[in-house]
Amino acid sequence: MKPQDINPWDWQRILIGEIPPAFFIEVLLRMTVVYIILMVSMRALGKRMAAQLTRNELAAMVSLAAAIGVPILSPERGLLPAFVIAAIVVSISKLIARLSAKNQQIETITQGKIDTLVKDAVMDLKSMIKTRITKERLMAELRTDNIKHLGEVKRLYLEANGTFTIVKSDKPTPGLPVIPEIDPDFLKELNFNGVAVCYFCGNRNQTKNNREVCTNCNQSKWVPAVQ
Repeated sequence: MKPQDINPWDWQRILIGEIPPAFFIEVLLRMTVVYIILMVSMRALGKRMAAQLTRNELAAMVSLAAAIGVPILSPERGLLPAFVIAAIVVSISKLIARLSAKNQQIETITQGKIDTLVKDAVMDLKSMIKTRITKERLMAELRTDNIKHLGEVKRLYLEANGTFTIVKSDKPTPGLPVIPEIDPDFLKELNFNGVAVCYFCGNRNQTKNNREVCTNCNQSKWVPAVQ
């Protein structure tokens, strides 16, 4: 299209484009075929495609969307390439899934591995930096699970698919509150005791010296723990 052909008030070109009206009937046929391709591909990829997607499944979904989206609105593109690409995507996904089931190393390479973010009420800051999970994000996840302080958490895992798994402690210990500081009224309702924990990671102060440096994160800011 040449610059002189651009007219901001040409509503027919903006809404309909430069395709003949008969192509809209063809679009219905193309969309029906593409929808069938998608449904068959999703069914062939397995039930996981209807739940939380792994990296492999997400890559397959993006590839399918990029491949079959063009033939819907492009009259000069045929539908056969969409069939071929869908078959290739499904085949590669099934091959990776089969190899991952037989070899743990391949599964780790393609899907990633589990990271431990909290261990015995203390945050693992190195794992959080590696996985790019902030303290605020972690605290929000704990609040979603109705947890009021880190002492209730035995383990917090970041799964390979990006979801969080919380294992609660059978015997909760005093821990760092997860209630945000912008809600002082709720904080006042919590039962604080004489134990001090690190503000940055939740590690317990064994010496009861507020100037002591935390052995886990090398910080020296201590706050009362929640009982």
